[in-house]
Order: sequence, then C-alpha cells, then structure tokens
Amino acid sequence: MIKIENLTKEFGEVRAIRGLTFEVFEGEILGFLGPNGAGKTTTMRILTCFFPPTSGRATVAGFDVVEDPHEVRRVIGYMPEGVPLYREMDVTSALDFVAHAKGYGKADRKRFVDEAIEETNLGDVRKRMIGHLSKGYRQRVGLAQAIIGDPKVLILDEPTVGLDPKQIAEVRNLIKNMAGRRTVILSTHILPEVQMTCTRAVIINRGQIAASGTPEKLTTQMRRGSEIELIIAGPTRAVEKALGAVAGVSRVERVVHHGDVQDEDHDTAKVCNYKVHSLNMAPELQPGLAETVVRHGWQLIEMRTVGLTLEDIFLQVISSDGIPAENGTAEAPAASTSTTGEASSNGS
Repeated sequence: MIKIENLTKEFGEVRAIRGLTFEVFEGEILGFLGPNGAGKTTTMRILTCFFPPTSGRATVAGFDVVEDPHEVRRVIGYMPEGVPLYREMDVTSALDFVAHAKGYGKADRKRFVDEAIEETNLGDVRKRMIGHLSKGYRQRVGLAQAIIGDPKVLILDEPTVGLDPKQIAEVRNLIKNMAGRRTVILSTHILPEVQMTCTRAVIINRGQIAASGTPEKLTTQMRRGSEIELIIAGPTRAVEKALGAVAGVSRVERVVHHGDVQDEDHDTAKVCNYKVHSLNMAPELQPGLAETVVRHGWQLIEMRTVGLTLEDIFLQVISSDGIPAENGTAEAPAASTSTTGEASSNGS
C-alpha cells in the first residue's frame, strides 16, 4: 500500500532522512518510532505531499507523491500532532466544513460526516461546541476529520499524546477498529501503544532504519540485550567477578543493595541485585550461574529472566553507534499554512 525507496530529504547542509526504504502493507497498523530529530515528521510530510523528497521515491496506493500528489491526497487521511480544530464550531458543522474543503458535494458530505461520527463514537456530542469538549473527545474529532472521505490510508502523528489512561484506551480501540480495511501509520513516543496496537514497528534513528519487525520479532532479534536478574547474599566484588566468568556472560551490573546479613561464621555479606547481560541467552546459562553461586558458598535468594520490552529495544537501538551522524540531523521545518489549509490537510 505504501512503498518508500531510498528516500532522502535535505534542508541545506542538513540531511533529515537518508536512503530510507520500507513498505507498509495493506490493512496493517505500522508503528513508526524514533527519537526527536530522527526524521519521522519529515517522512510523514513527504507521504502527505507537504513537500517533495530530495531524492528517492515514495508511492501511496500506487500513486507517486511527486508525480500524482492530488491522487495521493485523495487516498490519505492525516491527523497531525496537535490537530487543528475549529473550537467555535459544533462537531457536525466542523466535519461538514472539512468535507466541503475536500471538495465533496452536499449529499456526499452528509454521508461522510455521519459515517465519521459513527465510527469515532461522537454521536452523543455531535451538536456540542468543540471548544467545550474534553481532550479525549477532541482527539476523536481529529480522527473523524482524518477519515472524512473514507481514505484507504491513515497517517496518525501522536494521536494519544496528553490523554489520560482511559482516553488512551478509547482512542487505541478506535484505531484498531479502523485497521483492516485501512492501512495505518501510527507515529508515537508511547511505546506500550505500539505493543498493544500495532502489527509491526519500524524504528528510525538519524534518518535511517535502525530496526523493523513485529514486536515479537524485534525481541528475538535483540536478545543479546536480554538479562538475568539475581539476588545474592555474598561479597559484592567477588560475586561480580565470579558471575562475569560464567560462559556466555557479557556484563554484570550491581543495581540494588538490600542490606547486610551475617553467615554462620559471623562474616558480613551484602544482599544485592545483580543483572547479568548475555550475548545469546544459551539454555545452560542459568544453571551455570546457580552452580557458581552455590560453589562459592553464597546464598542465591532469587533468579529470574528479565524479558525485553519494546522500550528496551527502542533505547538499545537509538543508543547504538552503528549509524554515522553525517552532516547532522533535523526534522522538517514547521509548516506555515492558513487555518483553512490546515483543516483541509487532514487527508485532503
């Protein structure tokens, strides 16, 4: 549905994205992740035809963003971060205005507005002023604006930012229900949202792909960052040295000191948490660690595997030095559009 090939965007001497290549398949929800300045907003603005790439190619539903921008805008619904809303208008009137700005006639406008209100569960507030709505409802209005015209593709930039947990869950369910017959790109900093909402994730850093795949696949790919956490009563330096000597251990980290205990010979031992990092998480690693502790006469209080979360993977990827920072990085400059232009940019 969306295909990006060797996409590059430069702003003067600064290269915001560099050789970006990935696909978004029909009906999936793709999580689009990266730190500030990674190139996420630049990429989304190219896809929504705000500006062209410096080089490379991007197509949406088969239409080229440079050669066929009008057709691309017809198949995309866009909800920017801080979505512009007409707070002095009621919900129905505001959505009708957006539909009119997209060029639809009266009959089509009514149909598209009614469908958008139903799909985003705005029926109870359709006659209320937008400025009097809670932020959760205002985000729903932003989603409704994006789906006016029933676009095949939705690009959502931080749709749950600033919402409380209940509102986040409501917006998340709306997005999940929109998938299937639509393809969704979800840009967010809220990593649990990606795990709970998205079928696949792309992480970009310094304008390049740093990692991609399902959350489960990313966890498998990044197992070198997996950890075993132990609570041991023993002399800390000796414990760290012994654990570090076990085959397969790449690093030992002492993280918490719980206090001191005395053994039968009245020697003082410190009870500490240790994190053992492994390169490959071989099945014999845990027995090897336990055997080492017992052999030295220390007390093994607890041992457990700490699984990677998407946040762990994200932090590990963006802290990697594997991607050179040539010429610096930048996001796209802020778009300066009129109020009407911003409203119509929500998918027009």
